Amino acid sequence: MGIHLAGRARRLVPQTLVVAVLAGGAGTYVVADKTVRLTVDGRARTVHTFAADVADVLRQQHIAVGGHDIVAPAPGQRLHDGDAVAVRYGRPLTLTLDGHRRQVWTTATTVSAALRQLGVRADGALIDASRGAAIGRHGLALSVRTQRKVTVVADGRAHIVRTHAVTVRGAVADAGLVLGPEDTVSPAAGGFPADGLAVTVVRVRTVQGTRREPVPYSVVRRRDPSLPRGSTAVEVPGREGVREVRYAVRTVDGVARATRVVRSRVTRAPVAEVLRIGTAGPAGPSPQAPRASRASGGLDWRALALCESGGRVHAVDPSGRYGGLYQFDARTWRGLGGRGLPQNASAAEQTSRARRLYAARGTTPWPSCGHHLLR
Repeated sequence: MGIHLAGRARRLVPQTLVVAVLAGGAGTYVVADKTVRLTVDGRARTVHTFAADVADVLRQQHIAVGGHDIVAPAPGQRLHDGDAVAVRYGRPLTLTLDGHRRQVWTTATTVSAALRQLGVRADGALIDASRGAAIGRHGLALSVRTQRKVTVVADGRAHIVRTHAVTVRGAVADAGLVLGPEDTVSPAAGGFPADGLAVTVVRVRTVQGTRREPVPYSVVRRRDPSLPRGSTAVEVPGREGVREVRYAVRTVDGVARATRVVRSRVTRAPVAEVLRIGTAGPAGPSPQAPRASRASGGLDWRALALCESGGRVHAVDPSGRYGGLYQFDARTWRGLGGRGLPQNASAAEQTSRARRLYAARGTTPWPSCGHHLLR
């Protein structure tokens, strides 16, 4: 009989363990053998255990877990026959996302699963590892550049680009645009080009040029008692100088906004005009202005002189270009053989050269007063 019971007890051990405890009396409790489905990082196996809770079965299977690991059910959860226990180890991930580096933990075992777990938008992204690459317990360093849609407005056009750039400057370059050294970008070129961002490029140019400007001459007036009062004579003709000005024009999108002088220098100095001012008695019609006569061919040179110069031998017009009785310009005077300035010649010489001029060109040289000559 005893032998029979012992054999039966041995047959029941795999299912039930009976423990007697003497503690102020006799008592027994029963610990059942359980079948548990244990899955570690996706690899499943069946284990038999007498563990009372999840933590016990993990210890029995020599599975150590830390704060970044996931255990389901929780380690303190009581264990029942037929339960399933899953363990996913945490893996350190050095993630550089759009240029920003951070340390994260993931229980995913592949790159694509980790990106989904971390909420990273991976469609069209540039990833420096295969999406199906495994992530071991030691972790992984991963760089991801998401794809974003950016609109760049420049040169009067909108350029839509899908970019992986981590700066606005890079997105502008991806749009096929080259920034000049003075161009401005809004938002700032070093900022991050988020999805849907609108970027404005303003073209700024500085163009340099050179122009010549006249430098006015001064007038030196000298009293001359040999000239009738009110008359003037140019002793030394004035001449304007020349100033070379180098300037810079700043344009914004092709429109000139500001001009500044870079350099200015006089390349030819002006020549002061020396003007003789008559201080003698009042000037009347020049007695030397000839009257019309048979010898003069019926031409009234006195009338022409009165119209052109008021009959003043030394008269000079306000511009300083014409002088004398008949208001010769210096070039015509020299062409007629005259020397110096016409207003410095005698009345007789002026009339003689005026006759030669009339013989060659008629009254054309005196468009306003020429008709007086023919009276």
